[in-house]
Formats: sequence, C-alpha cells, structure tokens
Amino acid sequence: METDSKTAKNVLVAPLNWGLGHATRCIPIIKALEEDGFNPILASDGVALELLRKEFPHLKTLQLPSYGISYPRSGKLLKLRLLFSAYRIMSAVKAERKLVTQWVDEYQLVGIISDNRFGIRSGRVPSVYMTHQLRVFSGLSTFLTTAAHQKIIAKYDQCWIPDSSVTFTLSGKLGHVKKNIQNIKYIGALSRFKKRELPLRYDLMILLSGPEPQREILEKKLLSELKNYSGNIIFVAGKIEAMQKIRKEINLTYFNFMVGEELEKSLNESKLVVCRSGYTTIMDLAKLKKKAFFIPTPGQSEQEYLAKKLSDDGIVAFSTQKNFRLEDIDRAEKLSGFKNFTDSTLGLTDLFSLFKRK
Repeated sequence: METDSKTAKNVLVAPLNWGLGHATRCIPIIKALEEDGFNPILASDGVALELLRKEFPHLKTLQLPSYGISYPRSGKLLKLRLLFSAYRIMSAVKAERKLVTQWVDEYQLVGIISDNRFGIRSGRVPSVYMTHQLRVFSGLSTFLTTAAHQKIIAKYDQCWIPDSSVTFTLSGKLGHVKKNIQNIKYIGALSRFKKRELPLRYDLMILLSGPEPQREILEKKLLSELKNYSGNIIFVAGKIEAMQKIRKEINLTYFNFMVGEELEKSLNESKLVVCRSGYTTIMDLAKLKKKAFFIPTPGQSEQEYLAKKLSDDGIVAFSTQKNFRLEDIDRAEKLSGFKNFTDSTLGLTDLFSLFKRK
C-alpha cells in the first residue's frame, strides 16, 4: 500500500535512465529516506523506472519524459549520436521543469534529489543533484562539457558526490577537481548491497547492464566465449522484463535479471565478476570487496577511464569489448580486487537535515 502522499514528508527522487546504475545507486538513498520518516516519491522512465517499481512496489512512482539516449552499434559514433540528441535532451529537460513545478504543489514536496537529471529541481524546495562527474570526459571537448555540467551543478542547493574526498577514491579525476565548488558534499560510496560471508558457489558471475544495443552485443560475445569455460557460471543478462526467466545448462545458470536480496546473495557467492566498468557497479564491487574483470562500453570515455585507473591501481583487469577473450580473465584472478577498500559512507540521515528546514 502506498503511503499517503498528501500528509507524509514527500521527497522526489529522480534518477537518469541510462542503463541501471543511476537507479540502483539511489536505492540506499530511498531506503534511508524511509528510515528517517520521509516518503520517497520515485520518478524516471524506461528500465530505470521499472527497476525502482520492482524494488519499491509500495512507493508512488511518476513517469518522466525520456532523454532518448541510445548507443550506436559502433562506439566510435557515440559522441556524434549524443550531439544529435542534444535538442531532444533539452526538450525533455524543459518538460521536466514543468512537471516538477506541478508536483511541488500536488505532492507538497519538502525536497528533491536528482541523479543526473538536469531539469529536476525547484527554487521553492531544497534541491540536491547527485553525480560522480565533476569532470565530464568527452575527448577534445572535455573542457566544454565539464564547464557545462558544473554550471548545472551550481543551480542546486547541494551536490552529493558518492565517493571519498581523500582516501581510496573510486572516481579519480571524474569526481575530484582542483576548482573549489561550494555546494559539494562527498558522501562516500553508495551501494544497495552488504558483504556477507557465504560459501562460494560460482567461479564466475557475468553481470550485464547498460543501454542497447551494446548490452546485447556483449551478451552474445560472452555466451560464445564461455562455451569453453569449465567452472560454474551465473549469468545475469540485465534485461528488466515483466517476469524473471531462468535457464540452466551444464555449468551455467542464466537469469534475464535479478534484483534485491537475490542479487546481493549471488554476488557474495561469486569468486570473480565480469561486468561493465560503470561507476555504480564499481561502488557495489568495492563494498563487497570483490575481484573483477571490466569490459567498458565502447565509446564511453568515463567507463574506459575508470577501467584503466583501477587497472593501474592494481585492483582489476580489463579488456576492450572487441578484443576480449576468455583467457583474459586469468589476469583478474592474480590481482587483489577491492579487498582493501575502506567504507567511508556518511550517515545518510545527516544529509537529510536539508529537507527538515522550516
């Protein structure tokens, strides 16, 4: 049953629909809001919204306009695709602003948390922007994209960075700049998962996510490569559908998707995880102190940077999608993984004092 949105302390939480990472890292925020007596109202579109509905069936959800971000089959064309999508994105942002203006009154909002959605803010209630990208890598145009993003950040009351300010930074140059930005708070790594001491059942976990068609391209490549793998495999394809589907083969158990405690359990039971190097996935693996092998999404500079940074740090191994071969994962077995990660997450309820102002 949904909480009475007319009387509760309503906070709008709106993650970007670009893969599942923005939605999943909002899950601990949403749970902490509930524990602190707030009533989260969830807003997004596409698979991000579907995931949140599965995780929080008792909460109210609202539909936002889609930014219409899609990947080309060739990663080299991604920046060009994003450039051509700029008008559609700005139209969606304008529509978001109108909806938020309406929702502030309709749901008596006391706060807003936007995860990388540019139009989700209001001058009438405290508004937070959450991102790990103070610097936005875009090749030769990095200076321009970074300046544009920081201009958006400056419009919010606070900007929450899910990383440490000094020790064992996961985001590296993405989340740390020399320029002093006044409204920033480093809140520590966010993850919906907790480390549990469980017997290892799987030698390898494949955990896929991200926009099409690159997710499907990688799925097909991995299924082909894994035909010669002798260990036990759990394969989570990252396709959010109405019903969970499970298929079992000789040494491989395939799921179209997993959520919640089931996914947490499977990750804890896996020796090595093969996945994209999305920032939310990195935070999850760090919290669980896992070994990992990364395959960045082709053309996504952020994932390519993070995979190389963590490889240079001696934590993970990685390969490009095009060049990946099954034997590459042996390199990850010899590395430490995230076993030395120290959790520095702030008490989330302390952050919510922003929404308690009279």
